Amino acid sequence: MTNIKQASIEDLDLIVPLFDAYRVFYKKESDLGGAESFIKQRLENNESTIFLAFDESQNAVGFIQLYPLFSSTRMSRLWLLNDLYIDPSARRKGLAKSLLDQAKQYCLETKASGFFLETAADNIEGNSLYPAAGMTLNDDHNFYYWDVNT
Repeated sequence: MTNIKQASIEDLDLIVPLFDAYRVFYKKESDLGGAESFIKQRLENNESTIFLAFDESQNAVGFIQLYPLFSSTRMSRLWLLNDLYIDPSARRKGLAKSLLDQAKQYCLETKASGFFLETAADNIEGNSLYPAAGMTLNDDHNFYYWDVNT
C-alpha cells in the first residue's frame, strides 16, 4: 500500500534530496543548498503544495509539487503540476499514479478546476503515464514562453 502525505517544513530533509535528484534528472547540476533554500521558501511562504510518497519501509521515494494559479475564463483556481519525481529504485510500482491521484483529490479539496502540466514530447514514460492516469493531451493550443536569459 502506498503511503502519501502532504509535506510540511518539518519534512524538508526528506524533500531536498528528492528535489535535487529531480533537477539532476533534468540535466541541472546538483545543488543541495540551493534545493533546500528553494523548497524551504516555497513551503514557508505557502507558494507550493508538495506531497511525498513513501515505500513499504517508510522511506521517502517520490514527490509531486503543485503551484497555485487562477483561470480568469473559468473564474477558479487551477494548479500547475510542475514537478513529479520517483526515485529510480521505486519506479514501476504505481507511485507516480498514486501521486497523480492525490493531486486530483487535492483539486477537489481546494475547489480547483483541475491541474495541468507540461512535459517533453520525448518523455516516453510520462507521455504514457499521463493518459493512463486519466489526463488529456491538449494539442489545440500553442505553448509560448519568454525567458529572461535569452
